[in-house]
Amino acid sequence: VINESQKQQLESASYSSRYALGLFYEASTRIDVPWAAQYITDNPCIRFISIDNKKRNIESPEIGPSVVVHTTVRFGTEHLDSDPAEVQQLILSHLEKIVPSLPKPASIKCQKWRYSQVTKAVPNCLGQMILHTQPLLICGGDGFTCSNFDGCIDSAMSLAEAVKSHL
Repeated sequence: VINESQKQQLESASYSSRYALGLFYEASTRIDVPWAAQYITDNPCIRFISIDNKKRNIESPEIGPSVVVHTTVRFGTEHLDSDPAEVQQLILSHLEKIVPSLPKPASIKCQKWRYSQVTKAVPNCLGQMILHTQPLLICGGDGFTCSNFDGCIDSAMSLAEAVKSHL
């Protein structure tokens, strides 16, 4: 479907890698911290922690809280091919130092993101790339702009304009 030039452009994009850790608690569990989310700047492993239900303002007595932890890009890259169980333990040990009052979760999910955020967007594509015109096949997303909300909006607008021009 795609030509060699398009393939080379797409392959030239690069992405950071990181891990996310989800800690899930029983409904009666209280997580006693004075914040809903925290950006961590001084830890080699953890970059972001969120008490997800607080952050989304959906605290409920029927649903247990959850904690979401994102690692630094460097940690993600260094441990990209490590044993997931070992990575989970490393993240948990750092988390305990940052938030020692966290209760023991009912369950934990460790997720590796090999392609987390774009570090180098697809070149010469303003938010999208038309791969084929009959039928119309377009790809887009933050890989064609930058990994933030504005980048996603820019790509969406570019995709909409590309579709509109082919109607």
